[in-house]
Amino acid sequence: MPSTTAAVVGAGIAGMNALAVGSSYLEATDRVLLIDRRHRAGGMWVDTYPYVRLHQPHPFFTAGDIGWQSGEDRAHLATKHEVLDHFIHCLEVVRGRVQLDEWHDTDYVSHDASNGTVEITTRTEDGRVRIARARRLVKATGLDIRTLDPLQVSSTSVHSVSPDSCDVRSGDIADSNAPVWIIGGGKTAMDTACALIAGNPAREVNMLVGTGTFFFERDRAFPTGAKRYVGGQRGFTVFRDWADRFDGTNETEVMRWFPDAQGIAVTPTVEHFLFGLLSRAEAETIRNGLTHPVMDHLTDVVDGDGSVEMSLRSGATRQIEEGSWLVNCTGYILGREPLTYEPYTSADGRVATITPTSSIMWLTSMDSYFATHLLMLDKLATVPLYELDADSPARQNRDARACAMTAVSMYNQCVLFDHVPREVFTRNGLDFEKWFPAHRQLLSNPEFMKCRKELRAHTGAALDRVQARFDVRCGPVRQPATVA
Repeated sequence: MPSTTAAVVGAGIAGMNALAVGSSYLEATDRVLLIDRRHRAGGMWVDTYPYVRLHQPHPFFTAGDIGWQSGEDRAHLATKHEVLDHFIHCLEVVRGRVQLDEWHDTDYVSHDASNGTVEITTRTEDGRVRIARARRLVKATGLDIRTLDPLQVSSTSVHSVSPDSCDVRSGDIADSNAPVWIIGGGKTAMDTACALIAGNPAREVNMLVGTGTFFFERDRAFPTGAKRYVGGQRGFTVFRDWADRFDGTNETEVMRWFPDAQGIAVTPTVEHFLFGLLSRAEAETIRNGLTHPVMDHLTDVVDGDGSVEMSLRSGATRQIEEGSWLVNCTGYILGREPLTYEPYTSADGRVATITPTSSIMWLTSMDSYFATHLLMLDKLATVPLYELDADSPARQNRDARACAMTAVSMYNQCVLFDHVPREVFTRNGLDFEKWFPAHRQLLSNPEFMKCRKELRAHTGAALDRVQARFDVRCGPVRQPATVA
């Protein structure tokens, strides 16, 4: 039975941050075990559609403070292959720090923490059970994203595909001139629309966008040229302003303010926010390239007497051309089954779990970065962070989820500031503030120091109201009777 200093389950961006942070505390003779169900490191990037690109400039998608080796301009939006190459580089950096063992094609089954060790049970692809022991464990499966399947519809007269099963830039779909209907209005839908429009500008491309989605505007969040010095909107200022406006009850009002203040969308009306980035140029390309943006949701496609008809959630119907292509872009996160709750920390602080059922930050990469620092500092179970079940509010009220995620991120940053060394913040390569020149980054420090006590009190009160209204986990960690 292998014995290691630390083990990490999951080799996506959350797992990479756990490896990078954890290995920075260890010696060259220490052993670290990486366990992942896929055949290589990369998480969802291994399986996702081939034309995907990063939302943000590539330096801010990394593990700890590991720099990229691509040599691209810092504003470059990395491709799938570039991202996967960076995962390889991150592993090479970790191997230079510790003795790294990798168990790929291996599913995590359970763990048992007793007698000062964590025993981890896994199962290989061929069904063999493998057990390892570690002093610390980070379960960094994060959002546990799976591939998108094509939509199941009644019609036999249309082609139903998904971005993960069909590269829209090549093959039968690219050779066809039949109309395309993109189902969904999130970032996958935007990527798919851009790819289709660029490949054949004359083709009919349509989108069922639901009630409309808005994103952070990349041009404001990451201005280029001289605007980096005087323009744009620094991340801390944006999130503080958002958190200041939310009192735990007024998410509808706050999210009406957000689109004009911070957001961008391709439709004239929007109802929901997605934590992603879209540029003005991308939005304009999509607006100009779509033939029919339809504000509704698909329920089925049926064959009639010489016609093909879409049935929509509103009760409306719409005839479409026989041979049309349906591309399922309904989302990797909200479309999946709810995850089983696990607290972000075990009672003894030796197991950290990165999951949206107990989020402590907006992104799982940030969750893992800070949680692993606390784990290695032996402070994971004692620092009084708030956890948020980001799955439940998402299904009850998506606006409340977005506001609560902002509030919990700001609250926990205020708490962390009092409990971790300053270099935990300064060496955070995921921090969007680092896009701006040093003099603008320095402005955040006095702003944060000045407002952090009031901000902690305000966001804590807002989160307590969210907990009372929605009866969700939103506050100090709750330990279940047992954790399997």
